[in-house]
Amino acid sequence: MHPELPTLSAGDWLNQALFGYYPYICLAVLVVGSILRFDREQYTWRSGSSQLLRRRQLVLGSVLFHAGILFLLLGHTVGLLTPHAIYSQFISAETKQMLAIVAGSVAGVVCLAGLTILMHRRFFDARVRRTSTFGDNAILIILFVQLVLGLATVPFSLGHGDASVMLRLSSWAQGILTFQPGAADYVRGLDWPYQAHLLLGLTIFLLFPFTRLVHMLSAPIWFLGRRGWQLVRTRAPEMPHRSVSVPPHTPVE
Repeated sequence: MHPELPTLSAGDWLNQALFGYYPYICLAVLVVGSILRFDREQYTWRSGSSQLLRRRQLVLGSVLFHAGILFLLLGHTVGLLTPHAIYSQFISAETKQMLAIVAGSVAGVVCLAGLTILMHRRFFDARVRRTSTFGDNAILIILFVQLVLGLATVPFSLGHGDASVMLRLSSWAQGILTFQPGAADYVRGLDWPYQAHLLLGLTIFLLFPFTRLVHMLSAPIWFLGRRGWQLVRTRAPEMPHRSVSVPPHTPVE
């Protein structure tokens, strides 16, 4: 007799599919898709700037958006992937959660303000709208919704002063990257803003290779360590003018 297999409810299967299998699909598409696009379609590997149109609004929105999004990416990466045993030597989990709430809220508001300016420019300026593609508009809307969902988790996090939810999210992220079975169980039963924020974030990874976001991987940071050089042009001596006689045109029979 074969031992009976454990039976899972529909909710358990859905949780495993969304938070146990879907992350690996998104990460695989992110890595493989980015490599293939860089190898085969390098001319599309750009941000598609429209800075010649409404430059002042673009600069303001772009600075706010990029400053906020870079801080959020760094904070999420360090916060989720740093094991509790490491940072607990310096601060408690409760203190870390409060720092994440305050810093993340400020960065989220700054990023959202910049993104709102960029969306207003792209959607309400006729000239910019004509230069925009469906992918450009869609990714802005997706990022806007993702930021709103992230800010929506703040009141729920304030209601969990023991940092239990933060520790569960960190365990899930670290479990996914280290291929631990059962990692999806850490996020089962979390409040809906957390789960929606995770799913949409994974979906952004899935769409990343097919959008203008790929320019994030091509930041010219090597310019910082490049040796300086100067191009000097010398004026060539003037050549003596020579007259050239042109033979008369001879018709062809």
